[in-house]
Amino acid sequence: MVQYMRLWKNLFYEMIIMKIVVGITGASGVIYGIRLLEELKKADIETYLVISDIAKDIIEYETSYLVCDVEKLASYSYDEHDLNAIINSGSFKFDATIIIPSSMKTLSAISNGYGDNAITRVADVTLKERRTLIIVPRETPLRTIHLENMTNISREGGIILPAMPGFYHKPQTIDEQVNFIVGKIFDILNINNNLFTKWKQ
Repeated sequence: MVQYMRLWKNLFYEMIIMKIVVGITGASGVIYGIRLLEELKKADIETYLVISDIAKDIIEYETSYLVCDVEKLASYSYDEHDLNAIINSGSFKFDATIIIPSSMKTLSAISNGYGDNAITRVADVTLKERRTLIIVPRETPLRTIHLENMTNISREGGIILPAMPGFYHKPQTIDEQVNFIVGKIFDILNINNNLFTKWKQ
């Protein structure tokens, strides 16, 4: 009887807890990924984090965060080179993958099905399993090949959400601009939030 109760408890937990994979890659704008993790933690959402080696350097260059503190924001954290990580298997059930920010190298690898690390592999799994993939590219200007890679991913069902915050909410700080992008991600995932003022509210 106790075993059955534990089984039902585990099944219920699996059904109600949203699981999100977050990849932070080597593009400027790592604060977007950090803020996303902070807000997901506040929302009691289970997160699985992979930070690329280059992104670790950028975190310490662009922000006052330590990499170890960023990793602590996630429920679980994996090494970029760990292709045996549970998130890289289609049998592991998660709801969405968000790559924020995404470098153009990562974007290209995903577009061409080149899963050579834990981030590009989990993106590949997300697309093949028809789950939600959100990519936040942070680059400007864009080459034609960059746009073509985005188009390829979009055709497969991936969502391209550029780090291009709006101004209709009259932001006063950089934090408000960062929150705008994170709020847009939450909206796509149907997570209630007040991260930015919606149009004409």
